[in-house]
Amino acid sequence: QVELVESGGGLVQAGGSLRVSCACSGRTLGRYAMGWFRQAPTKEREFVAAISRSGGSVSYTDSVKDRFTISRDNAENTVSLQMNNLKPEDAAVYYCAASSQYFSTTYVPQRTNEYNYWGQGTQVTVSS
Repeated sequence: QVELVESGGGLVQAGGSLRVSCACSGRTLGRYAMGWFRQAPTKEREFVAAISRSGGSVSYTDSVKDRFTISRDNAENTVSLQMNNLKPEDAAVYYCAASSQYFSTTYVPQRTNEYNYWGQGTQVTVSS
C-alpha cells in the first residue's frame, strides 16, 4: 500500500511562487509514474503535470507550461511541483497521484483513471 502526503500549499499573490511536495511512503517511489492534478470548486479534477518513473519524461497541461516544473527524487521518495507566476485561475486543491499501471519507465500518464493512489490534497490560493 502506498501513502501520499502533500505539503506546501498556501496563499500567494498573483505573480508569486509556491512549491508543493508529495512524500511517498510504503513503497519505493521509483515504482510509480507520478502526477499532479488540481480541482477547483464546482470543477472536475484536471491534469496539471506528470513525470515518468525514470524522471526522463514529463508532461504539462498547456495552461501551466513554462510556469510549472515537476521533479522527482526517487532516493528521497518525493515529487515536487514548482509553480511560478501563479495566476488566480491556478487556485485549487492540488493532488499528488501515483500510477503503477505501466511497466514503462518513460510513459507519462495524464488521465485520472491511470492513477492508482492519491494524496489528500493541499490547498493553493492565489489572490489577485
